Amino acid sequence: MNYSVPDYLTPFIVTGMVAITATILFGLRRALQPAESSEKAWPEKGWSNKAKNTAFWSLAVLLLGWFTLAVITAKDSFYRPPEGSPPTIQYGLLTPIVVGLLLFWTWPLLRRTLAIIPNTWLVGVQTYRMLGAIFVVLYAGQHLPWLFALPAGIGDFLVGIAAPFVAAAYASTPERAGRRVRIWNLLGIADLVIAVTMGFITSPSPFQLAAFDRPSGLIGMFPLVLIPVFAVPLSVLLHLASLHKLRQQQMAGYRPQAQIGSAANQAIG
Repeated sequence: MNYSVPDYLTPFIVTGMVAITATILFGLRRALQPAESSEKAWPEKGWSNKAKNTAFWSLAVLLLGWFTLAVITAKDSFYRPPEGSPPTIQYGLLTPIVVGLLLFWTWPLLRRTLAIIPNTWLVGVQTYRMLGAIFVVLYAGQHLPWLFALPAGIGDFLVGIAAPFVAAAYASTPERAGRRVRIWNLLGIADLVIAVTMGFITSPSPFQLAAFDRPSGLIGMFPLVLIPVFAVPLSVLLHLASLHKLRQQQMAGYRPQAQIGSAANQAIG
């Protein structure tokens, strides 16, 4: 079946993915180089400029390399196998998550860097999830089935629009807003699981179970496939990082200097 890509989709998706990547890198740079006048007890005060630059560029190269690989494989139609063949999109979706978790447990530099990134930023940055409303637009244009497009689009939009409010509440009163952050993270992960599941069972493959009259073939094509192979695993990793930090901060009793120092010592060790 031939699936047409709307003219507006490529600039929207590519611009959105580039903006997400740039925002992540900007936030990472700010976290590693806080203002000298800051009164917060950042654990990286013991880092040399060389060490901070090494951390930033190591993670920047990792993120940019991942994004570049996602674009190359997407444009090469790797995630759009021949008709009747098993799907391949799961490789682009699950591999970054597995690699990210392995790096966290085996790479001290990543753990130490995560220790200094505010949880408010890990939550607030996912405002980009509002871009998921594009699925609803594609459904309205009869490019995607409702069974996939509506849960994915509406769920992503709601998670994204709630992100800055949850982050602001946590920044103001972390003692009371910790539960809200946890619930938001769990709902965000649940939204992604539902969207991926609906996309899988409505996409053309031997495992398709629904939407035979209008399959989700577009989700395996460039540029839309960048969402499941880049934005979705990135969002999952951000959710897991936020939950990890929340657990550490709660164990520290929400004492700002104590919790940051404890997180840094655990990361270094």
